[in-house]
Order: sequence, then structure tokens, then C-alpha cells
Amino acid sequence: MTEQRDYRSTVFLPKTDFPMKAGLPQKEPGILARWQDQKIYETIREHRRGREKFILHDGPPYANGDMHIGHALNHILKDMVVRTQTLLGKDAPYVPGWDCHGLPIEWKVEEEYRKKKKNKDEVPAEEFRAECRAYAQNWVNVQREQLKRLGIGGDWDHPYLTMDFDAEATIVSELMKFAENAMLYRGAKPVMWSPVEKTALADAEVEYEDIVSTQIDVGFEIIESPECPELVGTMAVIWTTTPWTIPVNQALAYGKPVDYLQIAVEGKNYLVAEPLADAFCKRIGAEGYKFQMYVKGPLLEGATARHPMHHLGGFFAEPRPFLPGDFVTTESGTGLVHMAPDHGEDDFDLCKAHGINPKFAVEGDGKYRADWGWLGGEGSVINPKFNAPDGPICTALREAGGLLAASADYKHSYPHSWRSKAKVIFRCTPQWFVPMDKPIPGHGLTLRETAWDALADTRFVPAKGRNRISSMVNTRPDWVLSRQRAWGVPITLFVNRETGEYLADPEVNARIIAAIREKGVDAWSDERAQEYLGNAYKAEDYERITDILDVWFDSGSTHAFVLESGKWPDLLRPEGYKGPRADLYLEGSDQHRGWFQSSLLESCATRGHAPYKAVLTHGFTMDSKGLKMSKSLGNTVSPLKVMEQYGADIIRLWALSVDFTEDHRIGDEILKGVADQYRKLRNTMRYLLGALADFDEAERLPVAEMPELERYVLALTGKLDTTLRQAVADFDFNTYVRELLDFCNEDLSAFFFDIRKDCLYCDSAADPRRRAYRTVLDTLFHALVRWAAPVTVFTAEEVWTSRYPEGGSVHLLEWPEVPEAEADMDKWRQLRALREKVTEAIEPLRRDKVIGSSLAAEVTVPQDAPEADLAELFITATVSRGQGDDVTVTPTTDHKCGRCWRHLPEVSEDGALCGRCEDVVGATEDA
Repeated sequence: MTEQRDYRSTVFLPKTDFPMKAGLPQKEPGILARWQDQKIYETIREHRRGREKFILHDGPPYANGDMHIGHALNHILKDMVVRTQTLLGKDAPYVPGWDCHGLPIEWKVEEEYRKKKKNKDEVPAEEFRAECRAYAQNWVNVQREQLKRLGIGGDWDHPYLTMDFDAEATIVSELMKFAENAMLYRGAKPVMWSPVEKTALADAEVEYEDIVSTQIDVGFEIIESPECPELVGTMAVIWTTTPWTIPVNQALAYGKPVDYLQIAVEGKNYLVAEPLADAFCKRIGAEGYKFQMYVKGPLLEGATARHPMHHLGGFFAEPRPFLPGDFVTTESGTGLVHMAPDHGEDDFDLCKAHGINPKFAVEGDGKYRADWGWLGGEGSVINPKFNAPDGPICTALREAGGLLAASADYKHSYPHSWRSKAKVIFRCTPQWFVPMDKPIPGHGLTLRETAWDALADTRFVPAKGRNRISSMVNTRPDWVLSRQRAWGVPITLFVNRETGEYLADPEVNARIIAAIREKGVDAWSDERAQEYLGNAYKAEDYERITDILDVWFDSGSTHAFVLESGKWPDLLRPEGYKGPRADLYLEGSDQHRGWFQSSLLESCATRGHAPYKAVLTHGFTMDSKGLKMSKSLGNTVSPLKVMEQYGADIIRLWALSVDFTEDHRIGDEILKGVADQYRKLRNTMRYLLGALADFDEAERLPVAEMPELERYVLALTGKLDTTLRQAVADFDFNTYVRELLDFCNEDLSAFFFDIRKDCLYCDSAADPRRRAYRTVLDTLFHALVRWAAPVTVFTAEEVWTSRYPEGGSVHLLEWPEVPEAEADMDKWRQLRALREKVTEAIEPLRRDKVIGSSLAAEVTVPQDAPEADLAELFITATVSRGQGDDVTVTPTTDHKCGRCWRHLPEVSEDGALCGRCEDVVGATEDA
């Protein structure tokens, strides 16, 4: 036996300095700093200038806290859109923005005031707004750095802020378009009102939570009934879960189709709907009732009743008419509904139709006004104790003989302010509205109809988004524009004190807009009123409106000052362009009733079309158990902490791996799984870098001269290319990432790389098979690093610069060119399936240490196995064809080559060389 020689120095092992350990939390900030120094975003803009535009308009996040996981997901998705469109060669700029006005910021500043026992109302408005502005700017700065750390590319030095003077002026100019088109009106309607925040709220600012309320049954004594005189003296029973509205009752509603009963309980007569009589008796503690007579709904026409507190006189002594209401049902209650037009939409509409007007009894803080005849100056009406069975309302009703039942046990869903979390009420106040069903001058269609048409022309991803927003537009009431706060864009209108009409003079409006562009919202003041009105009008003849705009109008106008103003030239469409300015709006599904809708209505009213061509919505991030995240549950996941532990690329990979169109999950175990997927991707890149060490163009081999395996892998790469292009077109990033990772793991690492490692390590440098393999590896490198760049932005940069230190940034590159190659895909499917069977058959022998590796196995496969170098594909000693369908494995008796470790008949003894290795070693030594 000859002495065995160490041939490791003759083997072509991969060489790379690219580390297996990523160290992303330490490495990424350095890459980010380099991008900022090199002005990569600006360089990309220069490279793409003049190309086809793709404009994603950023929906403004709110500037009032650290970035949370929802922010991270949202901005990663936006970044993925922008980067993939850029990769395709388009000019896809990204200008980030922030929503800076509104109650959340005002509320936070007020909280600081309360801590200092400082009264906001005693502080000059300009000083208070300056503090709000500073608060918003601080959080803009904080969030900007946090989002940049995620690898989000954009014009971070020039974001748009709704509180910039130019933006505020543009918002005012958009409002003036509504005013000059008579698409504004001032009216008193019940709107969602927060007694805690003392302002009207939009639907999008309200969330619903389950609560337990006091339910009461109250009797209104019938004093007149022309159609059914027998009812006089009967108690008409109403049921409600808002006892505080009884002091503002003005009528009773009945249903014409409803069958009512006059029943007697313990000697007293009551009127209730027939299907609800038993439930009523149960609530008042009666075992049953005595039937008196049927009363058809129409017989209540013309009837009146008296308020239980009629003895107080004045408003309460006035008779309460019975009014027919289409909304009255027999699902619950008594079949009679008490009407308080101040505090309900149905109430308001029905009473208004019968000449009954609101009384404005409840003030903005939820207390009854001081001069109200019952409970004047008391409240708050949302306080459970105030409404309790032993509270002042129920106590007074009980003493007056009107309270029939009361219990604090009614569970139901109730609206709350999403900011203060306090309960809200419907409250009738004078507000400014945009009419949904009035024809737009010069357009013919109403705003609602225009919005319907625009939605029909808009692409929605997922498609169900169209139905969701369309149903909301279909049922929404007139848009309430006004808020009774200080921090926001003012409703810059003058109202004639005699006529009540607002002034719509373009010259006056132009002066106001110019002043706000120069000084911001503080320019809207009494001191400058005459300046704006000019010589044509007298300031004392006009009321200067002090309400501010709904912040949804602010954000709904962002398309006007971001996409049209020219402040960001990269976002401008070509001269003469008409139609939606943005290719895509992308936000959470809650924005169907928020930003998507306010932008739609604003643009449709002023431009006749939506501001976007497509809308993509994502779901919400839940914890690992599928529960909604909340601080109280302690299940929140901070993207800042995840970046400290794993790095930004792991969050990005997670965000782009989940099915973001639905609600999705995140947690420690999920992130560990993502980190494992990342390691596999990184190892694929590391292998490519090592295997391509010293690759040179002279080594490249044409596709036609390549072995069948290489052509097959190129065909797979071409198929992946098509799949990824379609995924980008569909915004289907879940598929994009999954297909990319599966290709790296299954087609490359577990298959192609595994088979060809012998060729890479042991063939001569000039061998056509090795040249073909390295040529394909080079093609794969250039494709994979580009395809991965929008996903793992830092790692792709690290990979690219590791191979090309002077090659610029990977993010300047365009979509890869994949050479065409043909392969018998069906044949290769069969071969791969057979390879899996062979691997399974070998494993028991390896486990039992009968053989050391598959190279020591002799395999028999079915006779009909496809033609190929099967020993090479299966990495075995030999493969022969048998008569049956089974795969069998036996240990080889051939000796093992000391260099390539293959077991071959030509090897004379273990450690000797096969013919190939002798040639390679000889050539190396001769050299």
C-alpha cells in the first residue's frame, strides 16, 4: 500500500472574504451612512431621468410617536414597489410625507399643559400652535431616522409636511375650489362628537368597543289620539340605552307596518309592539299582561303624548307628537322609539321633515347648557354614573312616575374616539359640509356618482378593496369638514352676518392664500380680516370662521401640493398630462374609510377623477397567536428592537414574506424562522462569491456548448424571471420572495450546487464542464443579487460590493438579462423525483454507517429511468438499471480516489488517483 498524499492544495475550493455570520445590526448603519455620503437616491434619479414614470404617492403617517410595526410593514411594502419598478428601469421617485395637524398632536400638547396645571384657553393661539408645530417636527425627525434605518430609499431631505406653509396654502386653495363651486354648505346636523376632546370627529376617527350601558323603559302618557281615542291615558313605552337623551326628547316614532298592543299590567295600560310585549313585561318584573286591544300602526297618526318631566313646564310641557319612521323595527325594545333630533341621524331627519328643530341642549363638553330646564349645567352625558339606574336622570324619571324599568346590564358595541379612547356621542352642532348628492357645477354628476365612476376605473389589490370602499362611499353622509380645535388649517371663509351666505370672491381668496403661503395658518386672524376683504367689503359685516378643517381634508389634498406643485420636479407628469397623477396609493385597509376616501372625494370634486390609478391595501399585524397588539396585553413587537437584535433586512424579509393583503402575524418564533431563511439566502450568495473567485470573461462558454444540466438550470432561471416579473406587476411580493428563496434553496443549493461541487473542486480550470458551470454561476449571481436587492437591501449591497468593490451600488442596476435556454422540463422533473427516491434509499445505509457518503453507494434504478449521467446526478459510485420499479442500494467495492473521493474501477487502491485527477494534478505540478 502506497503512502497517501494530501491533495487539498490541488483542489479548487471556493474563496471569499464574505462572512457567513451577517452581523446586520452592526453592519447596516455603515452601509446606510455610505449611501447617504454617496447620495445614492439622487444618483438613481439621474440614472432613470427621462424613463417611464412610476409614481407611488406616500400616504402621510401621523407625526406623534415612534415607528411601530405597522409603520415598518407599510413603508417596506412601499419601498419594495419603488425598488422593483426602478429595477425594471422606470423612473420611480419616492417622496415621504407626514400628517402634522389635528387632534392627536393638540391632545398631546394639552396633556403637557395639564401636567403643569396650565390652561390652554389662556395661552395665545399663536403660541399654542407653535408648540404643536414643534411637537410635530420633533416626531417627524425621529420617525424619519427610524424609517431610513429600515433601508427605505427616498428624498428624506425634502419630505412633504402638511404643516409647511406651502402645503397649508395649497390646502386652503383646494378648499376655495369647493367654495367657489358652491360645494360647501353650513348646516346643523348630528355628527360624531367627542365631549372629552370637544370637537366633531370623522368616521375614520372613531372605533367601536364593547361596553355595558344602562337600559331603561320610559312611559310617555298619551294625551291625544284622534284615530284611536281609547289610547288616551295609556303609557306609550320607549326603550333606550342612552338615558341622557331623554331630557332632549321631542317626539315618538312608530312603525306603520307594526302591530301594537294595548296591554294592562297591575291596573295600568301600556302601548308596546306585539312581538316585544313579553320581553317588556319581563323587564318591568311582571309575570304577564292582560290584553286590551290591537292597535295598527297607522292608528297612531296624529297622536301626542307628554314628556314624563312635563311638570317642569316650558319645553317639557310641549306635547310630543307620534311620527311614522321607516327605521322602526321589532327586533328589540318596544317598537316605539323616542326622538331626540340633537342626538341621532334618524331622529334628526324625521323631526326635520315634520318641522321640529334641534335644541342644542348639550354643550361641547358633554354637559347640558346652564339654562336647560332639567339638569342644566350638569353632566357629562357619557359618564356611566350620570346614566346609572340610581343616577340623576333615572332618579328624576322614577320620582315623576315615568321610569318603568332600569338596569345597568346591556352589553353592546359603542363608538369611541380612537385618540382619547373616550365614548363619543351624536351631537347636533353647526358644521361645514360637502354635499355628496348635489350635482357638481359644470360636471352634471354628483360627488357620489363621480366617486363611483372613479372607483370603477381604479385597480384594487386585493380586488375586494373596490367593494369595500364603494359600499362606504355609497352609504356615507355628507362630508363634515369642520372641527372645533386650534391646530389645523382654518376654514378661511367669511360669512355675511345678514344673509348667512359665505363669500366666494376669487380676489379675496387669492389674498388669503398668498398670506398663508407667507405666514402659515397664523395669518388667518381678526386683525387681518379687512386686509383680505379689501375695499369691496366691510369686516364688521362678516363673521370670520374660526373652525379648522378635518385633517382628512389635509391628507386628501396632498396629491395637489405633492404631485402637482412642482416643488418635487421628479414627481411631475409630462406637460399636458390629464388624469390620476399617482400610479399607486398603498396603505392599510382602514384607509378605505380614511385617506383613500378623502383623497378620492377631494380629487373628484375638484378634478373629476380619482388621484390614483391603483390602490393596494394591506392587513394588520397581529401577535404570534393572532391577537391584536396592544400595550396593555404586552404583546407589541417593536421594529426598533427587532433591528437591534436581527437587523433591518430580517424585518424586510418578514414583511415581504407574509400575505400582507390579509391580517398576518409576527413573534419571536416567526422571526427566528425568517432569520433561518435569511441565512440560507446569504449562504447561497456566499457560495456564489466563493465559486466565482477569479472568474474571467475568457472562461465564459456559450449556452449551446453547455451540458444539459446547465441548460436546464438556465431554463429554470428564465422561468423564475417570468414569475418574478409577474409578481412585480401584481404587487404579489409574497410570491416574489417565496419563489426566490425556493429557487435558491431547492433548485440551487440542494440540487445544482450539490451535483456540481465535484466539477467545481476537481475538474481542471479549462475543462468545458467547469467553464459551463462557472458561466451559469455568473449568470445566477447577476440575477440573484438584483432580484434580492429590493428585499434585503443591505445584504445585496454587501454581496455586490464584495465582488465589485468599485462597481457602485447594486441599487443602480437594472433587471437582469437571463440568456434563453431550452430543456426537456418533463424529463428533469422525472430525474429530480428519482433523485429524491435514491437519496431516501441511501439514507439508512449512511445512518447505520454501512457507507460514509453517497459516493460509496452503488444504485439500481428502474429500467425506464430517463437517459442521463445518473451517477453524476445522484452523486453515487455507479447507477445501473434493474428490472423492477424499486431503487436498491449496496456498498461499492471500488476504491476511493484520494483527491475527488469518488469510488471508481480505475482507482487501484484507496488514496490513489483517478485518471481525471492524475491529469489535473500533473498539469498543476508541471505549471
